[in-house]
Amino acid sequence: MSRIDEKTNWLNKTEMAAWISFIETIGDLQYNLDSDLRESSDMTAGDYQVLVYLSESPERRTRMCDLAARLNLTPSGLTRRLDGLVKEGSVTREVSTEDRRVQLAVLTPQGYRELVAAAPHHVASVRHRFIDRLTTEQLKHLTAAFTNIREGLFE
Repeated sequence: MSRIDEKTNWLNKTEMAAWISFIETIGDLQYNLDSDLRESSDMTAGDYQVLVYLSESPERRTRMCDLAARLNLTPSGLTRRLDGLVKEGSVTREVSTEDRRVQLAVLTPQGYRELVAAAPHHVASVRHRFIDRLTTEQLKHLTAAFTNIREGLFE
């Protein structure tokens, strides 16, 4: 056995089963939620997420750098993501009146209407594919587990 193997804290059977179940499920879940959203609204999950974040921001606008961070995208990745939304008229890019160096992403009234139209279908999909498959107790445990994992990501 190599020196690396001696230091590796390998996953036991239970840990491995949990990890594999998570990895396989999250990919399939995201794929199905995205497919459902595209069928009902012709919108990708990534676009939907942009519209949701902007709708929750004061005055439905946010700094591009903050939006990129929230979406875990690079600035160029955010630019590519927004290009289609800008072309469709769902989002605009504006220069901040407070600091001309800052670009803002702004949700348009059209983008808000698209979000409002897509939201019931998306929520129904989330319910069908995730929420309704778990008991209230399982949901509480899942919330606690993922809260713990998320907090550990930023230590």
